[in-house]
Amino acid sequence: MDTVTASFFAAEGPPEAEFHPGIARRMAHKTVAAGALIRDPTGRILFVVPNYKPYLDLPGGIVETGEPPSAACRREVLEELGLDRPTGRLLVVDWTPGRDPWSDQVQFVFDGGVLDPATDLRPAADELTGVRWLPLEDATIRASLHRRLSLALTALTTGEPIHAEMGHRHQ
Repeated sequence: MDTVTASFFAAEGPPEAEFHPGIARRMAHKTVAAGALIRDPTGRILFVVPNYKPYLDLPGGIVETGEPPSAACRREVLEELGLDRPTGRLLVVDWTPGRDPWSDQVQFVFDGGVLDPATDLRPAADELTGVRWLPLEDATIRASLHRRLSLALTALTTGEPIHAEMGHRHQ
């Protein structure tokens, strides 16, 4: 547990006891993921090429138990690309339903900032086959990710984070 998380827990006091033992284990558990929207000076988006699915994706990944989404985003970008960058502000929180074999997810998109495309990136060979700098409209991605990234680009210009469900803005 990092020092920030430990200080959050310390400020909260002791854990709350269950009134009905075992209820917490029976509650639904969602997968949480965090990704970074990294752009180059021309506005192209940095996509990773996973070796375990047919579509491009954002740098990022699954949030570990007890890990804040922003810390997971920074850790995943470092693990996947060898790039240690502070996590910027939240752009989008998007829920996606489960589809076999995946459970439903809450996905956070953070501002990864602007990066020179000549930056030395080292894609993790165990999960990526490379990276691509592409305009959003040229990326081969799932429709829900396209919608989510469109919302993230909107959030960049408005300065307001957006709540979405399967890439559709929630009103």
